[in-house]
This record gives sequence, C-alpha cells and structure tokens, in this order.
Amino acid sequence: MIQFACSSYKLGESALVTTMSLLRLHRIAKTYDGGLAAIRRLDLDVERGEFISLIGPSGCGKSTALRIIAGLMAPSEGTVGFPEGRPEIGFVFQEPTLMPWRDALSNTALPLSLRGVPGPEAQRRAREALRRVGLAGFEHSYPRALSGGMKMRVSIARALASTPRLLLMDEPFAALDELTRQQLNDDLLQLWREDGLTVIFVTHSVFESTYLSQKVVVMTPRPGRIFDEIRLAAPVARDETYRLSAEFSADATKVSQALKLAMQEGKESTRHNRNIAMA
Repeated sequence: MIQFACSSYKLGESALVTTMSLLRLHRIAKTYDGGLAAIRRLDLDVERGEFISLIGPSGCGKSTALRIIAGLMAPSEGTVGFPEGRPEIGFVFQEPTLMPWRDALSNTALPLSLRGVPGPEAQRRAREALRRVGLAGFEHSYPRALSGGMKMRVSIARALASTPRLLLMDEPFAALDELTRQQLNDDLLQLWREDGLTVIFVTHSVFESTYLSQKVVVMTPRPGRIFDEIRLAAPVARDETYRLSAEFSADATKVSQALKLAMQEGKESTRHNRNIAMA
C-alpha cells in the first residue's frame, strides 16, 4: 500500500527534501514481476508552475514514472516527495478512455461523482471544464459523434474539472493529425498559464516537447534514467511565429542531439552488460 505524507512517502532509502519544489523524485527505481527493470535511479525536481516534458525511446519508463507520481503504481525503490503537501492530481491518458454510453458532460463529471461531489455541483464544474476546452454546445454529444481531437478535449476537461495543481499527461496527442495536435498544444499552454498548473507531459516528439516546455527531460533506453535536463529560454507566449523562429529550431536541435546521445549511451550500456553476462 502506498502511503503519502506532506514531505514524502518512502519505499526505499530516505530522501531529505531541501527545496520547496512541488515534487521531488529521489532515486526512483521500478522492476516489474519477472525481473524487467523499467526505471533505475531516477532523480527529478519539479518546481511549482513548471511545464516539463519527458522524452525518450519507447519502453524507457516515461509512462511508468507518471503512474508512480500519480500513486497508481508503487516504485520498487526510492521516494516521491511533495514538500508542500500532496496536490490534487489530474491524469490525461494516451487514449481518451470515455464511457461510450455517457455523453460528454457525464463523462467529464464522472470522477467528481465517484468522489461524492453532489450532482448539480459536479455538472456545473463539468460544464465549465468543457467550455474551457472549446466544447460548449457539445455537452450532450456521445463519444461516437466526436472526432479524435474532441474526445481528447473531453478527457482534458475531465482532468480539469477536479481543479488539479499537478497535471500529468501521457502522450495525449500522439494519435492526432498535425493541425489538431498544434491547436491542442496552444490550448494546453493557455490552460497552463490561466490556472497556474504544474504539467508533466510525456511525448515522443522533439518538436512538441520543445514548443510546450520550459524544461525537457531526456531519458535513456530501458532501464530509464535521466540523461539530460534541457532548460529552454523560449517565450512564455508561444505562437506560430515562435514555431517558425530560429530560436525554436535551435532549441529543437539541442533536444534532438541530447536524445541521440542518450540512445547511444543506452546501446553502449546494453552492450557492456551483455559482455559481462557472457564473460
């Protein structure tokens, strides 16, 4: 059973939280049944109001890290600390995971209802969340009548309805076309600024991570660990002009190069471990 405390919850060696960050991961490791090591010695500090992207190859533990932060999964070792107390957490999965027999409004209100929020209040909050993601007028539309981008907007509204301080997003736009993806990127940045959210966003896209983030965290192949943390000096108000700028191109190149180096280091580590096993 996972236990949370204001400073941290402990499942491995202890960690001393010395910063006032919203979240601190200290030496997190995760090994699944059967011996598969997904994450090894992952350390990360997340400041309040920060937008961070996790990028790395498939299977490097990005999604595992999000689930550990959310408390959906326990790490094998290490500590997850919330120095300011555990915040309300919203989680947006790669698939919208909407109930097909519920309309957009009741899908959005479902988590609130499960937590005992009275019906009228849950519906009011759900309706407002749908308005904020651009779905006013679609409250009574069912998933079968919604496009992929609209379904994802419902999923984001469902997370926002709980007024989270920390929003975790696991490749939410990966299956969408490029124009829809860019529009949702812009809408997400607006929501982040308006609500003062802290966002941890998983993506495989160098360009998406560069456009959205204040900091890009590059992970190595499995078992995942942090290879580099790239602080971006991009403007807060990002738009199409920024996407076409030399600054964006330079930052994307920096992230791409770090990812290539992380992949190379991962291959060398795998080769080294294989040689030791055969010796």
